[in-house]
Amino acid sequence: MDIPKQYTSADVEERIAAFWAEHDAFAADPARGGQSYCIVIPPPNVTNVLHMGQALNNTLQDVLIRWQRMRGANTRWVYGTDHAGIATQNVVERALADEGASRDDLGREKFLERVWQWCNEKGGAITEQLKRLGCSLDFAHERFTMDEGLSNAVQEVFMRLFAKGLIYRGNYIVNWCPRCCTALSDEEAEHREQDGKLWYIRYPIHGSKETIVVATTRPETMLGDVAVALNPADKRLKALQSKTVLLPILNRKLAVIADDFVDPKFGTGIVKVTPAHDPNDFQMGQRHGLEPINVMTDTGEMNENAGPYAGMDRFVCRSQLLDDLDAQGLIEKIERHTLSIGECYRCHTVVEPRLSKQWFVRMKPLAEPAIKPVEEGTIRFHPKRWTKVYLEWMNNIRDWCISRQIWWGHRIPIYYPKDSDEPIAARSEAEAREKAGGAPVRQDPDVLDTWFSSWLWPFSTLGWPDDTDDLRFFYPTNTLVTAPEIIFFWVARMIMAGYEFAGDLPFTDVLIHGTVRDEYGRKQSKSYGNTIDPLEIIAELGTDALRFSLVSLASPGQDMPMQTGCDTPPGHTPVHLSDEERAQKRLETFLPGRNFCNKLWNASRFLLQNLEGADEIYDFASATLTADDTYILGKLNETIAATDDALTRFRLNDAALALHDFFWHHYCDRYIEYAKGPLTNGSPDDQRRTQAVLRTVLQNTLKLLHPIIPFITEEIWRLLESNERAPLMSSPWPRALTLDLDEETVAHTGERYELVRAGRNLRKEYNVPPSLKRRFIFQALDETRMNHIVTDRATTEALLGASELLVVDSAHRPEHPMPSTETPMGTLYIELGADAVRETTRLKKELEKLDEVIAKIKAKLRTEAFRSKAPEAVIAKEREKLEKISEKADRLRRSLSVLEE
Repeated sequence: MDIPKQYTSADVEERIAAFWAEHDAFAADPARGGQSYCIVIPPPNVTNVLHMGQALNNTLQDVLIRWQRMRGANTRWVYGTDHAGIATQNVVERALADEGASRDDLGREKFLERVWQWCNEKGGAITEQLKRLGCSLDFAHERFTMDEGLSNAVQEVFMRLFAKGLIYRGNYIVNWCPRCCTALSDEEAEHREQDGKLWYIRYPIHGSKETIVVATTRPETMLGDVAVALNPADKRLKALQSKTVLLPILNRKLAVIADDFVDPKFGTGIVKVTPAHDPNDFQMGQRHGLEPINVMTDTGEMNENAGPYAGMDRFVCRSQLLDDLDAQGLIEKIERHTLSIGECYRCHTVVEPRLSKQWFVRMKPLAEPAIKPVEEGTIRFHPKRWTKVYLEWMNNIRDWCISRQIWWGHRIPIYYPKDSDEPIAARSEAEAREKAGGAPVRQDPDVLDTWFSSWLWPFSTLGWPDDTDDLRFFYPTNTLVTAPEIIFFWVARMIMAGYEFAGDLPFTDVLIHGTVRDEYGRKQSKSYGNTIDPLEIIAELGTDALRFSLVSLASPGQDMPMQTGCDTPPGHTPVHLSDEERAQKRLETFLPGRNFCNKLWNASRFLLQNLEGADEIYDFASATLTADDTYILGKLNETIAATDDALTRFRLNDAALALHDFFWHHYCDRYIEYAKGPLTNGSPDDQRRTQAVLRTVLQNTLKLLHPIIPFITEEIWRLLESNERAPLMSSPWPRALTLDLDEETVAHTGERYELVRAGRNLRKEYNVPPSLKRRFIFQALDETRMNHIVTDRATTEALLGASELLVVDSAHRPEHPMPSTETPMGTLYIELGADAVRETTRLKKELEKLDEVIAKIKAKLRTEAFRSKAPEAVIAKEREKLEKISEKADRLRRSLSVLEE
C-alpha cells in the first residue's frame, strides 16, 4: 500500500472536511428518533476571530458530541452567533470614524443598515475558523441572536416579564462606560485591583474656623457632594451632628447626617455623600431624602454642576481640583490605597458609577426556582466546587439592568404616548397605538442587554416560543461547556430562563474549564501582547496537534498556562527573545500533540503495509493467543473502560492521557515491537493471528481517538477500511472484547515488558548498541515469575537483543560483578565481557571532562564580579547547568564503580 511517509495536515484536513460535508455528517434530525444528545455552543460574537480560549472550549464540546454520536445518540450541536451589541457597534463606529463620519451623521436607521451590512460581509469569519478546528456543529441550522425567530423569542419574554411586574424602570446608580456611552450590568463591569491613593481633604465647618477631614479615592466626585455622614454610635463626632459643613471650592452648604452604614474605622469616620456617583451614597441619600447632584456628562466630562471644572475630562478635573485644594491648604495627607477598579468588559475604559434612569428585571422571583435543582444535583457543575459559587451568587442576586444606550440590538418594546412617560409594552407600534387609544406613540430609544437574548439560547435556538419538533426532541439539552467568567453572565440566567419560560432545566451538566494563561499566570489578552493565534498553530502543526494538546492539558477547572514568548511583565527578570525565538516559544505547548500525531501516522503506516491480506473478520475465541496477544487485548479493554469512564466524568484530559499511554507505550513500544517477530518469522497461522490482533487494536484505537483528533484518524480509517463509505464518526463506539483474557497473564506480561525496558536502559547506560548481542542474566524474585520468563524466554531474548538469557532463582547471583538493574520481576544483569575494559576507559575520560566543566562553573559562581553584574536569569541558568552536569557525573561514577569491583 502506497502511503506517504509524512503526514501533511493541510492537505488532509481540507479533503476530510469536504468528505464530512459531502456526507452531511453533522446534521441532526429529530425524525430519526432514538436517544437525543444536545449541546448548545456558547455563541461567539459575530465580530470574533477564533482565539485560544474558544479553541479550547469548542474542542472540548466537539469531543463530547463526537463521542455521543458514535455511541448511537441522535446528536445536535447547536450553532449560532451573538450580535454582541456594544462590541459590534464599536467596530462599525471605528470604521465610520476612519471615513470621517459618525453614527449621528447617518442617523439610527442608516447606521443599523451599515451594521447589518458589516455582519453579512465580515461576520462569518468565526464560522469558517470553527470548521477549520474540525467542529462537528450543525451548521445547517445556524442561528443568530438578531434573526427573526430569536427576536420573536426576546419580545415574547419581555412581554411576559412586563406583564408579571418583573420589569420596571427606575433611577438608580449603574455602571456607566463613558467610552461606549451606555449602562453595564454588574457582571459587565470587570473589577481588578490597582494601586491608588486615599486623599484626606479638609472641609470647613460653616461659621467656624474649624475643619473636618474626609477621605476619598475619587476627589472629582466631591463636586457632587450633598452631605457628609458619620456613624450615630461614634461618640467622637456627636457634636458635629448639629453643624453644617461647606464643600471646598464650590462653598456649597452640606448637611451632616448620621447613618449606620458609615464605618467609624475607615479614614476619619466621616464620609462624603455623593448620591449621583456612588451606589452606597445613593441608598443613603434615599434614606435621608437628599437630592442627588450629577456632575458628569455621559462621556465622562464634568458638566455645569462642576463649576469652574465644567468641560474637563474627569481625570483632568481630578488633577486640577487636587492642585486647587493643595493651594488652599485643604489636603491634610495622602495615603497609598489598593483600589478595586471597574472596567468596561468591552473597551476596558474605567467605569463610572452614575445615576441614570434604566430598565431592570427583578431577579429574586426568577432565582428561587433555579436554586433547588442545583442544590439537589439535578443540575451538576463539574468540577463540583463551582456549585458553591453559583449558589452564593443566586442567593444574593441583584436586579439586572437590561437597558443599553446604543442602537445595535433588540430595541426595548416599550412605547410612550405623546407628552407622556407612561410606558406601554407592545410587540409593534400599531399594537402600542391601539393600547394608547389611537394616540401617536414613540418607542424607547434604548436596546436590551446582549445577554437578554443569550439567556434564552438553549430553547430559543430550537424554535421556542413555537412548539417545534426540535424543541420537543432536543430540549432539555444535555451538557454546557463554558468558562468560569460567564457563570453569572450566562449560565445562571439560562437556568432561570429555562424554568421560567420553557418549564424545565436547560441542561443537566455544566463543564467549567480553566482560563488560558501565559507563562507568567496572566490571562491571554491582546492588551498584554501574550496571545497565541490557534490558526497559526494549525498552519504550523496541524489541527489535531492543537486539539490533542488542548484536551491533554484541560484538567477540569484548572487554568492552562502556555509558553507565549511575550514580553516580560514588571516584577520579573527580563528575558529578551528574537522574533524567531518568540515564534518557537508559541509552538512549545503544542509540540507534544504534534509528536503524538506523527507517532500515530508512522505506526499506522507500518501497520497498513503489514496488514495487506489480513482477515477482516477473525475468530479470536477459537485462536490460541500468545501472552503478548492477551496482554495487548487486555490493555485495549482496560483503555476502552478508562476512556468511557473519563468522558462520562467529564475528565477529558484523563481520556487523552490514557489513550496516549496505551497507544505509544503499550501498543507501539511493546506489542508492535513484539509483532515484528511473528510477522517476519512466524508460521502462517501466527502471521494471521498477529495481523488480526494488530488490526483489531488499530481499529478500536482510531475510534477511541477520533473525538479528540478527528482529521488524522479519519484519514487512517479511510486507508484501513478502504471499502467503507461512511465517515468514521458513523462507526459504533468500541466495547470491551468478549474474550477470556487471563488477568494474571496480562499482569506478568506487563512486568516482562518492564524487564525488557530496563535491559534496554542498561545497554544505553553502558554504551552497548542494540546491534550487539550480549548475555543477560535474570534473577527472579519468585518461582512464578521465573516460570513466566522461562516460558517467554524466546520472546524476551529477541526483545532484549540477547545472545542468551539465563534465568536463575533468587538464591543465585552472578560469579563476578556485573551492571544490573532492579525490575518488578527481579534483578537483570548484563554481561559486558571485553567491552567492560573499553567502557571503563570511556567512562573515566567522560568523567574527567565533566569534572573540568563542573570546576569551571563553580569558580564562575564564586566570582564576585559575575554575581554582582550578571542578570539573575543568567546566574540561575548557570546553577541549573551545574546541577544537571553534576547529576550526570554522579551516574557515571556509579556505573564506573560497578565495572571496577
